[in-house]
Amino acid sequence: MPTLSLRKSNPAAPTISSFLSRLSTLSFLDSASSVADQPHHHSFPSSLAHYDHPRADTSLPSCSSSTKRYIKPTTLTPHEYGSLIQSCIAHRAIGPGKQIHAQLCLSGQGSNVYLETKLVNLYCNCSDLVYAHRLFDKMPKSNLFLWNVLIRGYAWDGPFEVAISLFYRMLDQGLVPDNFTFPFVLKACSALSALKQGRDIHDHVKRTGWGNDVFVAAALIDMYSKCGCVGNAMEVFDEVVVRDVVLWNSMLAAYSHNGHPDDTLSLCSKMAFAGVRPTEATLVTVISASADIAALPQGREIHGFGWRQGFSFRDKVKTALVSMYAKSGSLMVARGLFEQLQDKSRIVSWNAMITGYAMHGHTAVAIDLFEQMRRSEAAAAQPRPQPDHITFVGVLSACRHGRLLDQGWKYFDEMVRDHSIEPTVEHYTCMVDLLGHCGRLHEAYDLITQMKTTIPDSGIWGSLLNGCKIHGNVELGEIAVEKLSELEPDDSGKYVILSNMYAQAGKWEGVTRVRNLMTEKGIKKSIACSWIEVKSKLHAFLSGDNSHPMSDAIYAELERVTGLIVEAGYVPNTDTTVFHDVEDDEKSRMVCSHSERLAIAFGLISTSPGSRLLVTKNLRICEDCHDAIKFISRVTRREITNSNLHVAIFTYH
Repeated sequence: MPTLSLRKSNPAAPTISSFLSRLSTLSFLDSASSVADQPHHHSFPSSLAHYDHPRADTSLPSCSSSTKRYIKPTTLTPHEYGSLIQSCIAHRAIGPGKQIHAQLCLSGQGSNVYLETKLVNLYCNCSDLVYAHRLFDKMPKSNLFLWNVLIRGYAWDGPFEVAISLFYRMLDQGLVPDNFTFPFVLKACSALSALKQGRDIHDHVKRTGWGNDVFVAAALIDMYSKCGCVGNAMEVFDEVVVRDVVLWNSMLAAYSHNGHPDDTLSLCSKMAFAGVRPTEATLVTVISASADIAALPQGREIHGFGWRQGFSFRDKVKTALVSMYAKSGSLMVARGLFEQLQDKSRIVSWNAMITGYAMHGHTAVAIDLFEQMRRSEAAAAQPRPQPDHITFVGVLSACRHGRLLDQGWKYFDEMVRDHSIEPTVEHYTCMVDLLGHCGRLHEAYDLITQMKTTIPDSGIWGSLLNGCKIHGNVELGEIAVEKLSELEPDDSGKYVILSNMYAQAGKWEGVTRVRNLMTEKGIKKSIACSWIEVKSKLHAFLSGDNSHPMSDAIYAELERVTGLIVEAGYVPNTDTTVFHDVEDDEKSRMVCSHSERLAIAFGLISTSPGSRLLVTKNLRICEDCHDAIKFISRVTRREITNSNLHVAIFTYH
């Protein structure tokens, strides 16, 4: 985002300190020297002290006639005063700035528009918008720079509505906005997700001919992105003839933040083809997109590209890579990059590693790393990282995977008591899931009903439903399904789980009732699909799929591997997986041809022995396949990662 360019002060002009020295000869400015010694927390005379407390008295500096009789002002030229105010702006020195403002009143130059404009700029830069706006209201309104300064102040610090209101007041004054005005007011629209006003301002951009300015276009892209209108953002991007890296980064971020990782990677390729050199922000955005879809090959390419471009020492890029490799299951690579970080005071780096271990079921390592972070002595000039809400999501997730109920409660209580972090939906989801897996279903339900700071969402009720499925609690399961029906009426997953629960209990009439209910509501079961990338080509599979050209070889490999895992102790768990009222042999055949097993079988015959397999699925992996893949990983001596919203990694022992 551009900032207003401000003229540098003349080196020959008086400095703040020399000016304060001159002021110190005046009877009412005896403390000027103490002001100069404290550039950011200025103390100044009692007669001016109220200026630092605008809530108590928001009047601007002024001098009474009686004061003027006793004080001889120090007189400088407007240019000299302007240079001093400019120095205050550069150093965000609000105290000396207010003293200079008072001296302007004494010297009779308090109504100089040139100096008043600089003072408004000073107050805005120091986030003192009360003074800025009061001074603005007393001034002539014909200066576009003055409007831009105040709009910028509110766009940065809020209230954002005021920035938008000022924009329309400016138009009423007959002024035409420029390429500084638009980015500022669009920033306010972005903060408010004010799409209606944003579209109207976009129309003004078109009418004034600023659509090809890269900063205006970047602000428009950001506004549409924050409002969820990625298509409109792309239209703005396409209309710009000459694009710089800022504009490319804005569009990459728009795709990434709105859940379009594939488009992010595709646009990055176009950026590279256009010969635009990436920045740190480019790499962080694209690496994060690779992590979102577990696109490890693309992530590795970006890793190598970034190193060739000289970003190997950038901690932000390394942190993004830590997150990407951790999410994709390459934990050793992630840990190696984590240990190379020069600055480990940033909690985001620890979060990436802790959550990575947790999501892959490495409970002990995740908790050990968390405790190591808490014990670590701060390095020189580096503060000790303080855990935030994401840290505790990772730790509680680790406890959930390890079924560590007591530790889970311990960390949950510490989060609230010691760190004053209010539990979010994610924290409650972890605890409900942990309680559910440990069979404490009624405690889980009580926790949900006692939530104060947030409203239970589908993730929380889904965790309770999953616990009910594991332990066969149909009564609570029906309550969870009822709540889920209110939140996600068209989702089929809850009905499938309830059907499984009825089937597990042998209540086939319940299965029929659920099927009929789904038919009445027009709800169809989501089709499970798994895919695997081999030699840069994606291969997708459905359950029981026979459409692949190598189908015969795939099923032969699946039969061979199934025999090996049965010999190793695997027993198909059909009670909780198949709700059809069919014979056990048919149930076993059905679970053995689930989409993820077909993808793994294809990977086994299409890759070299010992190589890692990464399978992605659109739905949660069933319990039987979870157990089976553990055995497959062991008997084939392969590391197998099944990735989706619930990532699991299986390493042979």
